[in-house]
Amino acid sequence: MTSIAIVGAGPQMGLAIARTFGSQGLDVALISRNREKLDGLVGKLTAEGITAAAFPADVLDRDALTQALKDAATRFGGIDVLEYSPVGTFGITTLTAPGDTEPSHVEFEMNFQLYGAIAATKAVLPTMREAGAGTLLYTTGAGSIWPDPRVANVNAAAAALRNWAMNLHKELADADTGIQAAHIGIDASIGVSVIPGLDAAQPEQISPLYWDLHTTKRDQAELVFKL
Repeated sequence: MTSIAIVGAGPQMGLAIARTFGSQGLDVALISRNREKLDGLVGKLTAEGITAAAFPADVLDRDALTQALKDAATRFGGIDVLEYSPVGTFGITTLTAPGDTEPSHVEFEMNFQLYGAIAATKAVLPTMREAGAGTLLYTTGAGSIWPDPRVANVNAAAAALRNWAMNLHKELADADTGIQAAHIGIDASIGVSVIPGLDAAQPEQISPLYWDLHTTKRDQAELVFKL
């Protein structure tokens, strides 16, 4: 039995990805800050016949995040797929245009997106290297590819994560490690539109991209969802 750890799990993309992988027989480890919300997601997945468990941790707390991933690996006998979804910060961060952006406006996003992804990866990659197999998937909005001046500070950090993830893909592929690393860019709002002019997509429309990167498109460093 294999397992997926979803960091930043929530009721939209996280749940959809969990269902996509869980329906294929993978156990699911859900990681985010809120224990109550995670328990609700676990309940939904369990009712659908998917084995899932909650491991609360804040991605800004590197030690807690690392421990949560270690606990998940212990619970499920290892982590075969890591999915890192540092999305949904629009309600908790100040959105700035390029000319109005201060270093502090980007600092939080870098911690949340890039540094959290690096910490999560460091927690699981050594075991994947030993096994000669694994999948590492990283999600950003499409502003990491096509910048939107309305959210310049978020885009800056997302672009950094995208660059790092695609470099990781090349490193692992060139070394013939058997490990896939890839970036998913979502060019849509999820569930409901939160940015004027950006159409909304349902999570179930997007989650198959993750399965494709894990299975049939392991040579790809990036897939972009676009309506």
